Amino acid sequence: MFNERNPQRRSEAIARTYAANVQWTDDEGVISGHDALNSKASELQKTLHGLRFIKAGGVRKTRGLGFLAWKLCGPDGQAVASGFDVAEISDDLILRLWTLLDPTE
Repeated sequence: MFNERNPQRRSEAIARTYAANVQWTDDEGVISGHDALNSKASELQKTLHGLRFIKAGGVRKTRGLGFLAWKLCGPDGQAVASGFDVAEISDDLILRLWTLLDPTE
């Protein structure tokens, strides 16, 4: 979803993946709802200048909880940042999402 540049397709992906009242927490704070998530994804993309999020392993899940490690890579495939997302899940929708960045060396 965070790689999707088309606003309509991104909005549709958000609706399929996240609960209507989703909360996303990162170092910048907490946002709530589909519109805020879509807006934040759009703003984030403006700063990435061609960088893309790539999975750094498989999705791990247990009852109501999911984990995904990721890398932010340039066109050459080199990672410029990495981190992971932890999600609270209910009825196959993400209710709450936390994004944590790996420390820089």
